[in-house]
Amino acid sequence: MEERLDHYLLRRFPQHSRARLQEWIRGGCVRVNGDEKKASYVVRESDRIEVAPAERAPLKAQPESIPLEILYEDGDVVAINKPAGLVVHAGAGVRSGTLVNALLHRFQSLSGLGGEDRPGIVHRLDRYTSGVLLVAKNDAAHRSLAAQFAARQVEKTYLALVYKQVRQDQGRIEAPIARDPRRRVRMTARLGTGRSACSEYRVLRRWNRYTLLEVRIGTGRTHQIRAHLAGIGHPVAGDPLYGAPASPHGRFFLHAARIRFAQPSSGQPVEVCAALPPELEQWLGELGAIIKS
Repeated sequence: MEERLDHYLLRRFPQHSRARLQEWIRGGCVRVNGDEKKASYVVRESDRIEVAPAERAPLKAQPESIPLEILYEDGDVVAINKPAGLVVHAGAGVRSGTLVNALLHRFQSLSGLGGEDRPGIVHRLDRYTSGVLLVAKNDAAHRSLAAQFAARQVEKTYLALVYKQVRQDQGRIEAPIARDPRRRVRMTARLGTGRSACSEYRVLRRWNRYTLLEVRIGTGRTHQIRAHLAGIGHPVAGDPLYGAPASPHGRFFLHAARIRFAQPSSGQPVEVCAALPPELEQWLGELGAIIKS
């Protein structure tokens, strides 16, 4: 069976993306029988393939004047209302215009535990997910919040509009999440392997072809809600990567509506909420008559 060089490497190095492996090939880090080849080169059984992985140069984020909506702030923590479309930090071809660039412009200092490219970042939201995101101002706060996330003590509540009617009024999804071997830009909860993940949902409203859910997650895996809901046959509305029809609103319907955590210095509970953005309110208004509320 014929196999391209980049496909062969992806089988041998599944922890790396195909794009990263193609970077190695273009950069001369992969040699076949002593020679550089293109990603499309067809591997033969007799080929001797040598790989010298290249490390990416470290990034250092720069301040940029990008508007931010602050929902909560104290001496340790800032809660941002992240709009859909804003990337949290640089990576995967994005080098500027991120939330981190905006934070560096707005604040004098942030936690440095995440590195120079991710100052203050304790957790993330997908590019097209909107809502509450916590940022640590100092290292002690970062350690406290990271420990709370690791111990599953941070309560995270999302609003998700999903495709088709969800019959049960509430449910719990406990399925491990792994990278989809057939399409590595997405995750899957259908393999039975991967990192443990738990999501709970309850129905808020139903329409003929859609259901609005409140979703609480006990873990924070990559694409967790999107993969879990797709896994039960109800992908997030407007999320074609996971099987839903594309949306005219330029995003999918997933919003981090509320987060509850212990203030790092005092230990007192703090709850921060973010209202639905106008485009999602408009989306709901376009769905027509509610079947059940």
